[in-house]
Amino acid sequence: MSHGVMPALVIHGGAGVIRKDMGPEREQAVRAALHAALEHGYAALTAGRSALDAVTAAITVLEDSPHFNAGRGAVFTHDGRVELDAAIMDGATLRAGSVAGVEHVRNPIRLARAVMEHSPHVMLVGAGAEAFARTQDIALAEPSWFHTEERWQQLQETLRHDAMGEHAEADHVRHFGTVGALALDRAGRLAAGTSTGGMTGKRWGRVGDAPVIGAGTWADARCAVSGTGWGEFYLRTAAAARIALRVELLGEPVALAAQAVIDGMIPALGGSGGAIVLGADGSIAMPFNTDGMFRGRIAADGVPNVAIWNDAEEARRAC
Repeated sequence: MSHGVMPALVIHGGAGVIRKDMGPEREQAVRAALHAALEHGYAALTAGRSALDAVTAAITVLEDSPHFNAGRGAVFTHDGRVELDAAIMDGATLRAGSVAGVEHVRNPIRLARAVMEHSPHVMLVGAGAEAFARTQDIALAEPSWFHTEERWQQLQETLRHDAMGEHAEADHVRHFGTVGALALDRAGRLAAGTSTGGMTGKRWGRVGDAPVIGAGTWADARCAVSGTGWGEFYLRTAAAARIALRVELLGEPVALAAQAVIDGMIPALGGSGGAIVLGADGSIAMPFNTDGMFRGRIAADGVPNVAIWNDAEEARRAC
């Protein structure tokens, strides 16, 4: 590949954000964290480092922020623990690594990358994944690191609704929230990564789409995808790979391919959410069918743009 490719980075911090729940202070903090993630990831790209490095750098920033459902800001399970999932994929080689159900890993995206690069496997789960982390000098954290009062209160709300049989009332705090990043480096290589705390109040070791290659995370030579939303529907549709296949087999632009899945197939089945998609030509799509989606991009002009809502002006600046 030519070294003249203009690098690009696209990120999301989760779909499903509700406008009425977003005060000005939180909105400012979220936008600042998105900017920081873009700057860290893009710095890797402009230094000539790989798309994988950029994805890892950007997602690490988001995992360390308490404002997103990943890493430090992860939601709680039904019994008050965190179970973290993450995946990363190299579009140039189709190598991939993922982890699910880890409870003490500060940055699951780093562990997912270690699985890809330093093990013969693609996915490790639970105690085995954490045992591998200890062999790879991956930073661990005590449960207190992941405890935020906002997430704890969301769990209490979910448990109250469950007790009254009002599951739908709690959907906005139950099903959404993930972080992801896509990068195109100067060598024309694509990479994708996704990290999440999963679903508020989840039980029985539930795993969503984020760590499942082809469902919530995908990268190949033509495009990279990271999803966010109601994971069961992304699993059932193989959403990320389906978007990529539409690009490859039908020759669709990334925006059309993403729209067909995110705004067509998933809602038709009863799900909702969003995704970010980055093409090898630098084209970007960020569809979502919820009130908002934390998202951002930085491309040829080197100017970071972040957005939350679906307002016309904000959407124009973000895309």
